[in-house]
Amino acid sequence: MRKLVYLGNKLSKKGKTETSIESLSEFLIQDGFDVVTASDKRNRLVRLLHMCYVMIANSRTADYVLIDTYSTLNFYYAYIISLLCRIVNLKYIPILRGGNLPLRLINNPNMSRAIFNNAYTNVSPSDYLKSVFGEQGYSNVICIPNSIDIINYDFYERKIKIPKLLWVRSFSEIYNPEMAIEVVKELRAIQLDYELCMVGPEVDGSMSKAKKLAKELGIKVTFTGKLPKEDWIELSKNYNIFINTTNFDNMPLSVLEAMALGLPVVSTNVGGIPFLMQDNMDGYLVGKNDVSGMANKIMHILDDSEKTRSIILKARKKVEGFDWNQVRVEWENLLK
Repeated sequence: MRKLVYLGNKLSKKGKTETSIESLSEFLIQDGFDVVTASDKRNRLVRLLHMCYVMIANSRTADYVLIDTYSTLNFYYAYIISLLCRIVNLKYIPILRGGNLPLRLINNPNMSRAIFNNAYTNVSPSDYLKSVFGEQGYSNVICIPNSIDIINYDFYERKIKIPKLLWVRSFSEIYNPEMAIEVVKELRAIQLDYELCMVGPEVDGSMSKAKKLAKELGIKVTFTGKLPKEDWIELSKNYNIFINTTNFDNMPLSVLEAMALGLPVVSTNVGGIPFLMQDNMDGYLVGKNDVSGMANKIMHILDDSEKTRSIILKARKKVEGFDWNQVRVEWENLLK
């Protein structure tokens, strides 16, 4: 049995959004891997120390260390852990999660080379980051997409008469939640009825700013806070369009899930999003912070039901290829 140490942010039980470490580790355990994970510590320094401890404590028996690698402060976790892995001669695999990692490659070239050039391999969930890393001279990157258990996502056909918008993400500046409210402002300006529900935890004060903006504009918004996955999936049956307003992204799991559930997705075309869906084929894309563009795409959804249904069906078909039963063989081949 192969033993893995998987290091990342396991904070869903501390009020944060569930991250890939929690889903992927379970998939790997189901497939027979022995997986030790860390860390669920809320304090960043304590979390880093816990990750280091777990890695060192298992260094004699582990075959690989998987490291969820982000582009913000958690980038430094990856740097420190990769250094320790090299010291104890342990193979490590960064999983490229951060949508803004391309900027890290430019702004922190020495640290980036230390992490990524010395890795056993680097795993990108999207062809987007694989191509960006290739442009910067990294040839040891493979693409294994994020996966879902498709059986947990019932395809639900909706009637779209008025826009009932669903937004699911952490309230963080990089995800631009205020754009969702600005989009509703545009819809209201043409006297269109609407609903907007925003699901996710507060991170950096962005929820407070969004609530303030909604109040100033007189726009009704339902803020649920963080919800367990099964709860927001059930909630999604009350809504008919999914909007993704992010400024940076890689391959967001929430967008995959929305496509699986039968929600037409309107998203900014940043980072890896255009590698996930094509405009007017299996989704709708607009420019970064293009409020009018997103409002217009929503109008297209309302005006052309046949086209919308075609896009929804193609999106569902696409994400069926991201089911764990399709993706598992790629992980098994890598970790054999």
